Order: sequence, then structure tokens, then C-alpha cells
Amino acid sequence: MQQPLPPFSVSCSPNIPELLHDLRISLVLSTYQAGKIVLLSAPVRDKLMQLPRTYPNAMGITVDNDRMAIAANSEITVLSNSKQLAYTYPEKPNVYDAMYLPRASYFTGELAWHDMAWVNNKLIATNTMFSCLSHIDDEYSFKPFWKPHFITELAPEDRCHLNGIAVNNNKVEYVTALGNSNLPAGWRENKMNGGILMDVEKNSILTDNLAMPHSPRVYDDKLYLLNSAMGELLAVDRSTGNTELISKLGAFARGMDKFGDYLFVGVSKLRHNSSAFRDLPIAKTSFAGVIVIHLPMKAIVGQIKYETSVEEIYEVKVLPGCVRPNILNQDKELHKQALHLENSTYWGKIKEKNN
Repeated sequence: MQQPLPPFSVSCSPNIPELLHDLRISLVLSTYQAGKIVLLSAPVRDKLMQLPRTYPNAMGITVDNDRMAIAANSEITVLSNSKQLAYTYPEKPNVYDAMYLPRASYFTGELAWHDMAWVNNKLIATNTMFSCLSHIDDEYSFKPFWKPHFITELAPEDRCHLNGIAVNNNKVEYVTALGNSNLPAGWRENKMNGGILMDVEKNSILTDNLAMPHSPRVYDDKLYLLNSAMGELLAVDRSTGNTELISKLGAFARGMDKFGDYLFVGVSKLRHNSSAFRDLPIAKTSFAGVIVIHLPMKAIVGQIKYETSVEEIYEVKVLPGCVRPNILNQDKELHKQALHLENSTYWGKIKEKNN
């Protein structure tokens, strides 16, 4: 009898480990369904490795040089990378080349945080529950600074399912939402073609009739987004709003980052018990993992596919210069011993528990 696959079993195209290794990058994924942040890396050219860490309901991730923020459940955690602490990690010295350690947590309450970014050194996030963009700090649960023109007042009603942000020239230029409704959860009424892309500065709709769009991004002064429910990567003309199909992905697409000529796109296996997903045309063909696109050729060149445990991906981010990174979350007591000063690092002594 065939043995069941272990948790978090993953397969990939043969070229994926070589690609990650040669680019000297790793990927970090959020999967709120499995409650994990997962690091995918290739310290050798013929083997993909992964490291999952528990972050309940993890969704938004942003990476800025040596810092990372993760939205999970009712809080946002900011982490900082220390290469020296990675090299001297007591459990596995000289194995890791990056060590992300928790440095601050913002207890915001459950606001369904989606895309996040640092803009002008301030952490911002899409506040899906309140249909607005928000600053995150230690004073309030959030500080709203922009909302779509059709949202008349802020209320915890997920009116339009605001989800994605595109940052360019150190400002938020575009956002995606699943509808232009001003009613509680009103986006659900027309989810297959009610999606919108908005110009933030003009506070106007640039493109509509989208199918549950996510992850708008500006790369090399070109605007892209994921037309999620159709499993499409689209390019958008920033002056007219006209769209061009770049690639058919064959799965519900959400979460995207670029490195060099390659796009790394998250795809999800849709929940058939969910009223939001079960009747989508792409539901029967979807899977969970990452699809790699060579952007100049507009061609899919590889994929990472989860066989067990992971059914939904929200975000995919690239960690440049990290061949074997690690994350210590708050569940791992050892993070309390990691001391990172401006000019030095130390691993403190682990206190022995009294019997």
C-alpha cells in the first residue's frame, strides 16, 4: 500500500533549484490556510529546500533590504535580518546566510491585512476590512490615509475587498479591489467581472471588468496585475487602462514578485466549500505553489507545486542575496537570546528551566 505523503510535500520543475541557486535568491510565501510563512531556497543546484514557520492566517508580506513585515491574524510583525547571527546560529552554525528575527509587533486587531509596503520609511497596508489604505504605528490600530471615492465612510464591512497595492517612485500609485461597492461585502455580488484597478493619486478607476484582481506591481515602469479568477497575468497601459494578456497560468493567481527577468507568481488550489471560490471556472484545474515566468519571452519556465498541506498562497516575495535564509518566530524561544546591536551581535545564554 502506498504510504501517504508527509506534510508540506513539494515538487518542482528540475530547473527550479538551479535557477534559485544561480540567481542567489530565496522565496518567502504566505499561506493563511495552512497558517505558515514558508522559505524556499536552493543552497545546492539540485535540491529545493523549505523551512515553514507558524504565523496564523498569514497574508501580507513586505521586504525592504534587511527588514521584513508579516501580517498574521490580528497583528503585524516586523523582523530584521542579521547575517552574523545567521552564521553563529547555535543550533546550526555556518549553515544559514540570513536570519530574520522579530523586532516589533503591532497588535492591530483583525482587519484582514493584505498587501503591505514601506513608503517613505512608513509601514502601510491595505486595510481590507475598512476599505482603505492605512499607516501602521504604535498609536492606534491603524491610521487611514486614503479610501476609494465610492466608499462613503470607514466601517468594518469589507465593502469592496481592497487588496493590492503597486508602489512606484516611493509612493502608492495603484490599488486593486474586487468591486466598487459601498455596501457590506457588496463585492461578492459581481465577483467574476466586478474587479477594478484604481489610480490612487486621481482616485479614479483606471480599469474595470476584472475577475478578482490582485497584486498590482510596477516593474521597469510597466504596470502588471493578476486577473486572479481567470488565472491570468496582465499588463496594463497606464494611460488608457487597456490590458494585454502576458500569460495564462492555469490556476487562481495571487502574490507576485520579480527578480531579474523572472516573475514568481503564487497560485492557489481553490476552496470548494467557499462561496467566494467554488463556482469559479478555474476551480477544477487549480493547484497551490509558484509559477515562474521569463518575462521577456512571456513564457512559463517552471513551477513549484505543493502536494500536501498547502492549498492557498497569498503572497510571494523574493529575498535577494539569500541562498539559505532562516526565520525565528515568536514561538521559538531561541529568538529571545538573539542580540543584535548596531555594531555587534551576541547569542545570549539559554536559561535552564527548573525541574
